[in-house]
Amino acid sequence: MKRNHSGNIISTLILFLTAIFIAVFIITFVFRSYQVDGQSMDNTLQNNNMLIVWKLPRSWSLITGHQYVPKRGDIIVFNESNLTGCGQIGTKQLIKRVIGLPGDHVTIQNNHYIIYNKQYPKGFNPDVTLGYGKNFPPTYGNTNITLKNNQIFVSGDNRPESCDSRIFGPVNTNQIIGQLVIRFYPFSEFKFF
Repeated sequence: MKRNHSGNIISTLILFLTAIFIAVFIITFVFRSYQVDGQSMDNTLQNNNMLIVWKLPRSWSLITGHQYVPKRGDIIVFNESNLTGCGQIGTKQLIKRVIGLPGDHVTIQNNHYIIYNKQYPKGFNPDVTLGYGKNFPPTYGNTNITLKNNQIFVSGDNRPESCDSRIFGPVNTNQIIGQLVIRFYPFSEFKFF
């Protein structure tokens, strides 16, 4: 029996192209790995940690035309171009924690974030209320801003060393890439978020 070499080559090529298409699709719309660069999220994340960011909710919002708004306390990756106040130029992808949501009035009082909104007209400290803020350093700054309905306020967990919304202002929801879901390296610090 004669082998059909051209058929095998075509099948292999189709399989190879399909694998590439699936990989590109997953990286573009579903998951992506990132490496932490810097200390702005210490002690939650350290320099050189390897992460998996979940992009599907943001991708789905683009498809459906709805706004993607992460939850307060989520750690997100986003694009930021207004970095001159941080001594940098160009657009960079940053990783920070969501502190304020659309419509919130975000302030800093007594070295803590205080959020005012319809649910909490007398204000609350998200670091304490949500339980992620154990042992955070003091939060310095003169922040006093009301977020528009397409804006969020982000902050690094290492407040004195973080270039965040206190410096570059609110982040538009269309700048968000995705939400941190896993730290996979170092393996001894594997964690779901």
